[in-house]
Amino acid sequence: MTIILRSVDDVRAWRKGLPTGKKLGFVPTMGALHAGHLSLIELARQRSDITIASIFVNPLQFGPSEDLNRYPRPIEKDTALLQAAGADALFLPEVADLYPAGASTFVIEESVSLPLCGAVRPGHFRGVATIVLKLFNIVQPDVAVFGQKDAQQCAVVERMVRDLNMSIDIVRAPIVREGDGLALSSRNVYLTSEERSAAPTVYASLQMAKAAFESGERRADALKAVGQAVLSAKPGFTVIYWEVCNASSLSMMRTVGPDGALFVVAACIGSVRLIDNIGVN
Repeated sequence: MTIILRSVDDVRAWRKGLPTGKKLGFVPTMGALHAGHLSLIELARQRSDITIASIFVNPLQFGPSEDLNRYPRPIEKDTALLQAAGADALFLPEVADLYPAGASTFVIEESVSLPLCGAVRPGHFRGVATIVLKLFNIVQPDVAVFGQKDAQQCAVVERMVRDLNMSIDIVRAPIVREGDGLALSSRNVYLTSEERSAAPTVYASLQMAKAAFESGERRADALKAVGQAVLSAKPGFTVIYWEVCNASSLSMMRTVGPDGALFVVAACIGSVRLIDNIGVN
C-alpha cells in the first residue's frame, strides 16, 4: 500500500520513522506518469530498500508562455500506477508548501545549465535546481533516480549534488521508447495524430548521426549536419538545437574523441516541444 504524504511535516515524520540502516530511494516527478516514470520506480526499488516518489508540477521551471496551466494532472491515475509499481510512499505537496509567500532563495547552477535548453528556456534550470534541492532536503534520500531523456537536467542535478557536498547517489535511468523509437514523455499527449506519426523523426535523426559516427565520421559539424538534415526533410519540424556535446560537461565538441559524445536534439512539431539524446563511444 502506497502511503500518501501531503505536507512537509508528514514526510519528515515518515522519514524519521523508517528503520535504521534502510536505504531510501527517491523519484521526483511532475506526474502524468508513463512507462518511463515507472522504470525509474523499478530502478529505485532495485537500488534501495524503501522507495518514495513525489508529484509536483513545479511552477518555477515553466516560462511565461509555456504550458503550466494545461500540464496534465491525472493524480488518481498516477497514484494507482505508483501503487502497482510498488512505491512505498508518495509526496503530494501544494505550491504553498514548497514556495511560501515571500520566498526569495533559489539555486542557480552556472555551467552545465547554460547551453541547450538553458539557452532557450531562461530560468528553467533555476527552477529545476531549486525544487530538487528542496525535495532532497525534505525527503533526505540515499538514492535519487532521474531519466536520461532529460540529460541536461541529470547533469544539473549531478553538478549540484557534487558542488554542495550532498551524500546522495544520483542514478540515471535509460530512456524508454515507443516501438517506433519516440521517447516517452508526458507531453506526447499533446500531439495530434499527424504529429504523432512524424514525431519518431527526432529519434531517427539521432540514429542517422550515430550511424555516421559508427562509419568513422568524427567531425561534430558533419555529424550535426546529418541529424539536422533528417529533421529538415520532414515537414512541420522546427529545430531548436541539434548538438554534439561532451556527455558530462555538455560543452560543444569540434571532434568526437575516444571518450565519445552525447548527441542532443530539441525540436518543435506544431506546438509540442520534443527532446531526445543518444550517446556514442
